[in-house]
Amino acid sequence: MSTQSYPVYDVIVVGAGMGGLVAASLLARDGFRVLVLEASHLPGGCSSSYTRKGYVFESGATTLTGLDLHQPLDQLCKMLGITLPVQRIDPPMTVWSGGDPVTRFTDREAWIREAGRAFGLEKAQRRFWEKTFEISDTVWRLAGKNRFFPPLTLREWIELAFNNSIRDFPMLRYARQSVRQVMRDSGVDIPVFRRFVDEQLMITAQSKSDDTPYLFGAPALSYTNYGNYYVPGGLIELVNVLSDYIVAHGGEVRCRNRVERIIPRREWQQDRGNGEANDIAIGGYVVETNRSRYIGRQIITNIPVWNLPDITTGATQKIFQGYADRYDEGWGAFTMGLATRDSYPDDLTLHHQILVPEPLPHTGSESVFVSFSQRNDTSRGPSGTRVLNISCHTPTQPWFRKGEAYDTAKSETSEAILDILEASLPGFERKEILVRFEGTPVTWQNWVFRRQGRVGGLPQSMNRSLLDWPPVRPPVDHWYLTGDTVYPGQGIPGVTLSGIQAYYRIVSEQLRSGISPK
Repeated sequence: MSTQSYPVYDVIVVGAGMGGLVAASLLARDGFRVLVLEASHLPGGCSSSYTRKGYVFESGATTLTGLDLHQPLDQLCKMLGITLPVQRIDPPMTVWSGGDPVTRFTDREAWIREAGRAFGLEKAQRRFWEKTFEISDTVWRLAGKNRFFPPLTLREWIELAFNNSIRDFPMLRYARQSVRQVMRDSGVDIPVFRRFVDEQLMITAQSKSDDTPYLFGAPALSYTNYGNYYVPGGLIELVNVLSDYIVAHGGEVRCRNRVERIIPRREWQQDRGNGEANDIAIGGYVVETNRSRYIGRQIITNIPVWNLPDITTGATQKIFQGYADRYDEGWGAFTMGLATRDSYPDDLTLHHQILVPEPLPHTGSESVFVSFSQRNDTSRGPSGTRVLNISCHTPTQPWFRKGEAYDTAKSETSEAILDILEASLPGFERKEILVRFEGTPVTWQNWVFRRQGRVGGLPQSMNRSLLDWPPVRPPVDHWYLTGDTVYPGQGIPGVTLSGIQAYYRIVSEQLRSGISPK
């Protein structure tokens, strides 16, 4: 059968996570015929929500930032002319260590005072945090105006040089200094504060202070000092805004369409002995799903680079296998979903990190992260109840075992987490639990189709330079990457920025080639 029999799109986006939806919405706005394919029954990926036993739980991400000036979601809203259904929360987080609550105030001066109270060394704390805020603000400002980073061509290098002030270039030295080194230089590198910083970085950078470049670590450590937001009804409501926008502007979002193979169109026809010259000349890719086939002139893959070799062929597969082998590190997550009666204090923040006295069994994690639904958010559960999403880091491979060993590890880990919550989280009692379930890296692989259940993207590393990330534009014709394994990496702001960068690259290359969307 000729590929002319299949529907043709300007851009096919594989994966309806935030990075892919952002790119698709911007392209749809510009008149591109866009198709988004999602394996799951809902869009959003790790930035979505799902219903279980009448309660709405978050699929992965539970915190939302990036709406401040120069940050990616603020930029996206302005580009699309949309408003997101969010409510600001302040303060956003409490950190618990040995029963002493440390409040992560949004106000920077209040946080500096709190850090001095909790960890001592007041003057040194001020030096460290003022430097951290300065670098973080600069990173976001530069990220907002540099559309092609990392630069891939001489033209982009020249544009980078002319687009930035010479005063900003000395900041690049912090790409080669770790957070720990800056802590030492500031006089705050003491065990109690180092542990706090390490576990805060694990949330956002997936790495600790010794191995996180300060250039990335500064925004990661200060994310609670920007606007933090809650989405009534769950993050799926934010995702729905983008999905609806795509459809309203002529695009399509098709769930339950798991992509099984992406094949260059010429190769697909030649393999089948079907080589009509006018058909081949169009070029592009054949995308095969579990339901149908589609043709895309350009491809955006919003899935981890570790997944790409399984759905590609030939030279393209070799390139992506190289990425998968080169960046072969990633954390998994042990997660719990709980619905409980609302027996919590009125002043309890929505997000909590609990530092544990000894590593959790079967995970080695030294902290537990807890996020609550907002009180009286009846779109997530009945009045008088709260929904809790709980997670901790874990290596992935030990969980891929069968039978009794897996079940025992899962039970022991969940019971240890419940012990920690009863000991540390005000108002939490086992007897108030109404719904309970657990997830492991095996769950994540089966649920959101992430290879080996790896979540959170590439961990930060001092061994990887600022330019050494899988790029948004790989060396494959008409192919683009977004998501948390692409620069700049983790979190909703990071993947949103990757989607914006993919959009700019597609538009720029279209303009240079003289092609416009049909």
